[in-house]
Amino acid sequence: MGLLTIIRKIKKKEKEMRILMVGLDNSGKTTIVLKINGEDTSVISPTLGFNIKTMTYQKYVLNIWDVGGQKTIRSYWRNYFEQTDGLVWVVDSSDLRRLDDCKMELDNLLKEEAIRIILTGTSKQAGH
Repeated sequence: MGLLTIIRKIKKKEKEMRILMVGLDNSGKTTIVLKINGEDTSVISPTLGFNIKTMTYQKYVLNIWDVGGQKTIRSYWRNYFEQTDGLVWVVDSSDLRRLDDCKMELDNLLKEEAIRIILTGTSKQAGH
């Protein structure tokens, strides 16, 4: 492999980003990913494990990992942190009874050293 080929691969790799979407179950992670990608959101099932969607934004290839938020899966979230460029924390702001759980899980995530960038967003806002 020539030097130019190696440089091209390195440059291409820099333009790929791995984004992790996490939040409690039924917070709207999958809906957000599908809407961003222009896909149908009329029938959505709970995410068991994870789904990966690859899309292009400007000159970047985004590999979006939509990870299930069920209580039994949350302890595995940290397995996805390595080589993740950013994390989107999704909150269902209309689900007031689970906001304390949501805060607790986010606090746990903030303790992780492997996380680089966290963006939080709300879905299903009450009254909208």
